[in-house]
Amino acid sequence: MKIMIMGAGAVGGYFGARLAASGEDVTFIARGAHLDAMRTNGLRIESPNGDLTVPVKATDDPAEAGTADLILFLVKLYDTDIGIEAIRPAVGEHTVVASFQNGVSAREALTAAFGARRTAGGTAYIAADVREPGVIRHSAAFARLVFGPYEDTDRAPLDAFAKAMEKAGASYELVDDISRRVWEKFVFLSAFSAITSLTRLPIGPILADPLSRELFTDAISESLAVAKVHEPTVSQDLIEANLNMVSNASPRMRSSMLDDLTRGKRLELPFLSGKVVELGAAAGIPTPVHRAAYAALSPWRDGPPSIP
Repeated sequence: MKIMIMGAGAVGGYFGARLAASGEDVTFIARGAHLDAMRTNGLRIESPNGDLTVPVKATDDPAEAGTADLILFLVKLYDTDIGIEAIRPAVGEHTVVASFQNGVSAREALTAAFGARRTAGGTAYIAADVREPGVIRHSAAFARLVFGPYEDTDRAPLDAFAKAMEKAGASYELVDDISRRVWEKFVFLSAFSAITSLTRLPIGPILADPLSRELFTDAISESLAVAKVHEPTVSQDLIEANLNMVSNASPRMRSSMLDDLTRGKRLELPFLSGKVVELGAAAGIPTPVHRAAYAALSPWRDGPPSIP
């Protein structure tokens, strides 16, 4: 099958490289120095699951790649509209676009652009970053994609993608409840991003301090209350499950939003804590922790604020 990785950063780069190495037809959409390095030297993966360097097809113009069977949509949330317009030439009658973005707003945007039959959902579970242009550093043994159809999605490309992941030896789960999975990840990620970014700390010191641990727990609770309004099947046990998960993770585990903050990049803040605040207000649910996080981090949302 023809697979397009729209937004070939850490997540798309890792899984796309594994697929390309197994012989799948993968096109990477990237830009700048990262694109130049991929074109010149291929894509290198440094991973506890095995290092890999693979020659890849890479471009900054999706139209060059032709029609794709499946597009893994991985752009930052603030680039969603730009990304949608960019991939239009690659979306054919039987193409499915699966968002693996953070947040919960992608489904509505993709459905409006391409229709419900061409829209699918997904979540990614991986600790990775772009160490340098053309090099993806995978820093933990786990790396898994969870994906699936919504009610009206054409399932055939997703079934084919599952077979491709199997062939590549990559961990995946094809599910029938992807809406629940997306909302459950949003509950964790919105809280995790808020508290790690507010404290400028990885999860270890946050959990070790009773006050910051309580703040993190309260942030999860707020996100969960909002999520239950929109997806009633979300598990009520998410608070305990998320605390158990991070307690067993590396104490150096940190959010991508904290990485963006420390590197002076634009933040996905409006789509995480900002979205919790927005949805909470609409449902009459108090969200004081996320409101404080949104307000405190807002000066940094477009990069470091200028100080006269």
